Amino acid sequence: MNKARHIAIIMDGNGRWAEQQGKKRVKGHEAGAKVVKQITTYCSKDENVERLTLYAFSTENWKRPRLEVEFLMKLLEKYLKDELPSYLENNVKFEAIGDIRAFSKSLQKTIQTVEEKTAHCDGLVQSLALNYGSQDEILRAVNSLKEHTQNITLEMLNNALDCKVDVDLLIRTGGDKRLSNFLLWQSAYAELFFTDTLWPDFTCKELEKILQKFTKIERRFGGLK
Repeated sequence: MNKARHIAIIMDGNGRWAEQQGKKRVKGHEAGAKVVKQITTYCSKDENVERLTLYAFSTENWKRPRLEVEFLMKLLEKYLKDELPSYLENNVKFEAIGDIRAFSKSLQKTIQTVEEKTAHCDGLVQSLALNYGSQDEILRAVNSLKEHTQNITLEMLNNALDCKVDVDLLIRTGGDKRLSNFLLWQSAYAELFFTDTLWPDFTCKELEKILQKFTKIERRFGGLK
């Protein structure tokens, strides 16, 4: 039986969810943040899941309206501060991947503080992709290695990435069927699941159904049946 040790999720549909309800887009992000907590708590109780990586803010998201971006930054900082007790209670280790240097000093400090205070947790690792783009990640990794060697191996490159763990199961909500520059290297042999459900409507029950389907897939990793 397959085990989804590393689940990655593209949390798409917050804005559309809000617009469908006649609300401002920011209300969708607020609702989506609540789902992040629910899904994280669920995964922390599943002994088979070791890591949950969530696409929270991409390198392309800076192109969104300024006020929406500013709101997302404030929401992220509030989420992390509010969520710290829950991380500790559920033995969840928090990590950020991506280039957080573009964020405010205050947000950077909050990210680092939560990482430090949960570093001892040995249960689920919740990884938020923040100012993250897979192409940017790979480029930064290559640049960090090229000064030290001319012969870069797969192992060396993998170890230089922000996320060093292969993805078993990648889920995208919101109906679109693309990876959107998310964990391209790590998802080379991931099983892909796409759902029309908008992220604020995504439930632990739907995740459970996806996991049940995942366990029955024959994963060959390029080999023969």
